[in-house]
Amino acid sequence: MIDENGEVLYEKNADEKSYPASTTKIMTALVTLEKLDELGLDKKSEIIVPEEAVGIEGSSIYLKKGERLTIEELLYGLMLRSGNDSAAALAACMGGSLGEFVSMMNERAAALGCSGTHFTNPSGLYEENHYTTASDLAKIAHEAMKREDFREIVRAKDWQSEDGSRSFHNKNKTVFQYEGATGIKIGFTKASGRTLVASAERDGRQMIAVVLRDGNWFNDAYALMDYGFEQGGK
Repeated sequence: MIDENGEVLYEKNADEKSYPASTTKIMTALVTLEKLDELGLDKKSEIIVPEEAVGIEGSSIYLKKGERLTIEELLYGLMLRSGNDSAAALAACMGGSLGEFVSMMNERAAALGCSGTHFTNPSGLYEENHYTTASDLAKIAHEAMKREDFREIVRAKDWQSEDGSRSFHNKNKTVFQYEGATGIKIGFTKASGRTLVASAERDGRQMIAVVLRDGNWFNDAYALMDYGFEQGGK
Protein backbone atom coordinates (compact mmCIF):
# COMPACT_ATOMS: atom_id res chain seq x y z
CA MET A 1 0.00 0.00 0.00
CA ILE A 2 1.19 3.50 -0.85
CA ASP A 3 0.14 7.05 -0.02
CA GLU A 4 -0.35 10.10 -2.22
CA ASN A 5 3.41 10.58 -2.49
CA GLY A 6 4.00 7.00 -3.60
CA GLU A 7 5.57 6.15 -0.24
CA VAL A 8 5.16 2.51 0.74
CA LEU A 9 3.28 2.23 4.04
CA TYR A 10 2.90 -1.54 4.09
CA GLU A 11 4.02 -4.39 1.88
CA LYS A 12 4.08 -8.16 1.83
CA ASN A 13 5.45 -10.15 -1.11
CA ALA A 14 5.28 -6.88 -3.05
CA ASP A 15 7.76 -8.00 -5.71
CA GLU A 16 6.34 -11.48 -6.23
CA LYS A 17 5.17 -11.97 -9.81
CA SER A 18 1.46 -12.63 -10.22
CA TYR A 19 -1.21 -12.54 -12.91
CA PRO A 20 -3.02 -9.17 -12.78
CA ALA A 21 -6.26 -10.10 -14.58
CA SER A 22 -8.34 -6.99 -15.31
CA THR A 23 -6.24 -4.67 -13.16
CA THR A 24 -4.21 -4.63 -16.40
CA LYS A 25 -6.84 -2.21 -17.68
CA ILE A 26 -5.45 0.55 -15.46
CA MET A 27 -2.46 0.69 -17.80
CA THR A 28 -4.69 0.34 -20.86
CA ALA A 29 -6.67 3.40 -19.79
CA LEU A 30 -3.56 5.37 -18.85
CA VAL A 31 -1.86 4.74 -22.20
CA THR A 32 -5.09 5.60 -24.04
CA LEU A 33 -5.49 8.92 -22.23
CA GLU A 34 -1.85 9.82 -22.76
CA LYS A 35 -2.15 8.97 -26.46
CA LEU A 36 -5.17 11.26 -26.70
CA ASP A 37 -3.05 14.06 -25.24
CA GLU A 38 -0.31 13.35 -27.76
CA LEU A 39 -2.74 13.44 -30.68
CA GLY A 40 -4.62 16.48 -29.42
CA LEU A 41 -7.90 14.56 -29.28
CA ASP A 42 -10.52 14.35 -26.56
CA LYS A 43 -12.69 11.56 -25.19
CA LYS A 44 -15.60 12.57 -27.42
CA SER A 45 -13.64 11.48 -30.50
CA GLU A 46 -15.23 8.51 -32.24
CA ILE A 47 -13.65 5.28 -33.35
CA ILE A 48 -14.96 2.45 -35.50
CA VAL A 49 -14.96 -0.94 -33.81
CA PRO A 50 -12.50 -3.23 -35.63
CA GLU A 51 -13.05 -6.93 -36.21
CA GLU A 52 -10.38 -7.92 -33.67
CA ALA A 53 -12.42 -6.30 -30.88
CA VAL A 54 -15.52 -8.42 -31.47
CA GLY A 55 -16.30 -11.64 -29.62
CA ILE A 56 -13.51 -11.38 -27.05
CA GLU A 57 -13.94 -13.93 -24.27
CA GLY A 58 -14.78 -12.92 -20.73
CA SER A 59 -16.50 -9.72 -19.58
CA SER A 60 -17.84 -7.68 -22.47
CA ILE A 61 -19.86 -4.65 -23.54
CA TYR A 62 -20.88 -6.61 -26.67
CA LEU A 63 -19.31 -4.50 -29.37
CA LYS A 64 -20.22 -5.04 -33.01
CA LYS A 65 -17.88 -4.68 -35.96
CA GLY A 66 -18.21 -1.30 -37.62
CA GLU A 67 -20.01 0.30 -34.69
CA ARG A 68 -19.10 3.90 -33.92
CA LEU A 69 -18.40 4.70 -30.28
CA THR A 70 -16.70 7.55 -28.53
CA ILE A 71 -13.47 6.87 -26.73
CA GLU A 72 -15.29 7.99 -23.60
CA GLU A 73 -17.85 5.18 -23.99
CA LEU A 74 -15.07 2.65 -24.42
CA LEU A 75 -13.14 3.95 -21.40
CA TYR A 76 -16.18 3.67 -19.14
CA GLY A 77 -16.92 0.25 -20.61
CA LEU A 78 -13.32 -0.68 -19.89
CA MET A 79 -13.08 0.51 -16.29
CA LEU A 80 -16.64 0.06 -14.98
CA ARG A 81 -17.96 -2.94 -16.90
CA SER A 82 -14.45 -4.34 -17.45
CA GLY A 83 -15.10 -5.00 -21.11
CA ASN A 84 -12.34 -7.04 -22.69
CA ASP A 85 -13.71 -5.97 -26.06
CA SER A 86 -13.39 -2.33 -24.96
CA ALA A 87 -9.73 -3.00 -24.22
CA ALA A 88 -9.18 -4.56 -27.65
CA ALA A 89 -10.98 -1.73 -29.46
CA LEU A 90 -9.01 0.98 -27.68
CA ALA A 91 -5.74 -0.87 -28.22
CA ALA A 92 -6.30 -1.48 -31.93
CA CYS A 93 -7.38 2.10 -32.61
CA MET A 94 -4.97 3.98 -30.35
CA GLY A 95 -1.95 1.82 -31.10
CA GLY A 96 -2.64 1.00 -34.74
CA SER A 97 -2.60 -2.67 -33.79
CA LEU A 98 -2.98 -4.74 -30.64
CA GLY A 99 0.71 -5.63 -30.72
CA GLU A 100 1.87 -2.05 -31.03
CA PHE A 101 -0.39 -0.93 -28.19
CA VAL A 102 0.94 -3.69 -25.93
CA SER A 103 4.45 -2.47 -26.73
CA MET A 104 3.34 1.00 -25.63
CA MET A 105 2.04 -0.50 -22.38
CA ASN A 106 5.35 -2.22 -21.70
CA GLU A 107 7.34 0.90 -22.54
CA ARG A 108 5.20 2.94 -20.15
CA ALA A 109 5.63 0.34 -17.42
CA ALA A 110 9.40 0.43 -17.86
CA ALA A 111 9.37 4.24 -17.70
CA LEU A 112 7.58 4.00 -14.35
CA GLY A 113 10.23 1.64 -13.00
CA CYS A 114 8.06 -1.47 -13.17
CA SER A 115 10.80 -4.08 -13.40
CA GLY A 116 8.54 -7.04 -12.62
CA THR A 117 5.84 -6.39 -15.21
CA HIS A 118 5.26 -7.70 -18.72
CA PHE A 119 2.03 -7.27 -20.65
CA THR A 120 0.96 -9.39 -23.62
CA ASN A 121 -2.60 -8.09 -24.05
CA PRO A 122 -4.63 -5.00 -23.08
CA SER A 123 -7.36 -6.78 -21.09
CA GLY A 124 -5.59 -9.03 -18.61
CA LEU A 125 -6.88 -12.31 -19.98
CA TYR A 126 -4.57 -15.08 -18.85
CA GLU A 127 -1.37 -15.64 -20.78
CA GLU A 128 1.64 -17.17 -19.10
CA ASN A 129 3.93 -14.27 -19.99
CA HIS A 130 1.46 -11.60 -18.83
CA TYR A 131 2.36 -10.72 -15.26
CA THR A 132 3.06 -7.96 -12.77
CA THR A 133 3.74 -7.39 -9.06
CA ALA A 134 1.85 -5.57 -6.32
CA SER A 135 4.65 -3.01 -6.19
CA ASP A 136 4.46 -2.34 -9.92
CA LEU A 137 0.67 -2.11 -9.95
CA ALA A 138 0.86 0.46 -7.18
CA LYS A 139 3.22 2.55 -9.32
CA ILE A 140 0.93 2.30 -12.34
CA ALA A 141 -2.14 3.17 -10.28
CA HIS A 142 -0.37 6.10 -8.62
CA GLU A 143 0.53 7.52 -12.03
CA ALA A 144 -2.97 7.02 -13.42
CA MET A 145 -4.62 8.63 -10.40
CA LYS A 146 -2.68 11.84 -11.03
CA ARG A 147 -5.05 12.44 -13.94
CA GLU A 148 -8.44 13.99 -13.23
CA ASP A 149 -9.90 12.44 -16.39
CA PHE A 150 -8.89 8.99 -15.14
CA ARG A 151 -10.15 9.64 -11.60
CA GLU A 152 -13.48 10.82 -12.97
CA ILE A 153 -13.98 7.50 -14.72
CA VAL A 154 -12.95 5.10 -11.97
CA ARG A 155 -14.82 6.82 -9.14
CA ALA A 156 -18.14 6.73 -11.02
CA LYS A 157 -20.76 4.40 -9.57
CA ASP A 158 -22.79 4.37 -12.76
CA TRP A 159 -22.46 5.95 -16.18
CA GLN A 160 -24.74 6.43 -19.17
CA SER A 161 -23.89 7.64 -22.65
CA GLU A 162 -25.39 10.94 -23.79
CA ASP A 163 -27.85 9.22 -26.11
CA GLY A 164 -28.78 6.67 -23.44
CA SER A 165 -27.79 3.73 -25.61
CA ARG A 166 -25.22 2.38 -23.17
CA SER A 167 -25.05 2.35 -19.40
CA PHE A 168 -22.49 0.78 -17.10
CA HIS A 169 -22.53 -0.09 -13.40
CA ASN A 170 -19.20 -0.10 -11.60
CA LYS A 171 -18.21 -3.65 -10.65
CA ASN A 172 -15.75 -2.29 -8.09
CA LYS A 173 -17.66 -2.42 -4.78
CA THR A 174 -15.24 -0.08 -3.03
CA VAL A 175 -17.00 2.97 -4.49
CA PHE A 176 -20.20 1.87 -2.78
CA GLN A 177 -18.79 0.51 0.47
CA TYR A 178 -15.71 2.41 1.59
CA GLU A 179 -15.71 5.96 2.96
CA GLY A 180 -13.86 8.29 0.61
CA ALA A 181 -13.39 5.60 -2.06
CA THR A 182 -12.15 6.85 -5.43
CA GLY A 183 -11.93 3.59 -7.47
CA ILE A 184 -10.08 1.91 -9.15
CA LYS A 185 -10.19 -1.70 -10.61
CA ILE A 186 -10.98 -5.30 -9.79
CA GLY A 187 -9.98 -8.42 -11.67
CA PHE A 188 -10.44 -12.18 -11.70
CA THR A 189 -9.35 -15.18 -13.71
CA LYS A 190 -8.84 -18.75 -12.54
CA ALA A 191 -5.09 -18.26 -12.88
CA SER A 192 -4.93 -14.90 -11.10
CA GLY A 193 -7.49 -15.40 -8.37
CA ARG A 194 -9.10 -12.22 -7.10
CA THR A 195 -7.14 -9.04 -7.70
CA LEU A 196 -7.94 -5.51 -6.58
CA VAL A 197 -6.42 -2.07 -6.75
CA ALA A 198 -8.39 0.27 -4.47
CA SER A 199 -7.99 3.92 -3.63
CA ALA A 200 -9.56 6.41 -1.24
CA GLU A 201 -9.12 10.00 -0.10
CA ARG A 202 -9.73 11.44 3.35
CA ASP A 203 -8.68 14.79 4.77
CA GLY A 204 -6.41 15.51 1.84
CA ARG A 205 -4.65 12.15 2.00
CA GLN A 206 -4.83 9.40 -0.59
CA MET A 207 -4.22 5.69 -0.14
CA ILE A 208 -3.78 3.10 -2.87
CA ALA A 209 -3.99 -0.55 -1.84
CA VAL A 210 -3.08 -3.49 -4.07
CA VAL A 211 -4.09 -7.04 -3.21
CA LEU A 212 -3.35 -9.97 -5.51
CA ARG A 213 -4.56 -13.56 -5.37
CA ASP A 214 -6.67 -12.73 -2.32
CA GLY A 215 -10.03 -14.34 -1.60
CA ASN A 216 -10.71 -11.68 1.04
CA TRP A 217 -9.80 -8.93 -1.40
CA PHE A 218 -12.17 -6.13 -0.40
CA ASN A 219 -11.84 -6.53 3.35
CA ASP A 220 -8.07 -6.77 3.13
CA ALA A 221 -7.88 -3.65 0.95
CA TYR A 222 -10.12 -1.79 3.39
CA ALA A 223 -7.94 -2.86 6.31
CA LEU A 224 -4.83 -1.64 4.51
CA MET A 225 -6.35 1.74 3.74
CA ASP A 226 -7.70 2.04 7.30
CA TYR A 227 -4.18 1.46 8.54
CA GLY A 228 -2.81 4.12 6.21
CA PHE A 229 -5.33 6.74 7.26
CA GLU A 230 -4.77 5.92 10.92
CA GLN A 231 -1.11 6.79 10.48
CA GLY A 232 -2.11 10.38 9.77
CA GLY A 233 1.00 12.42 9.18
CA LYS A 234 3.25 10.00 11.04
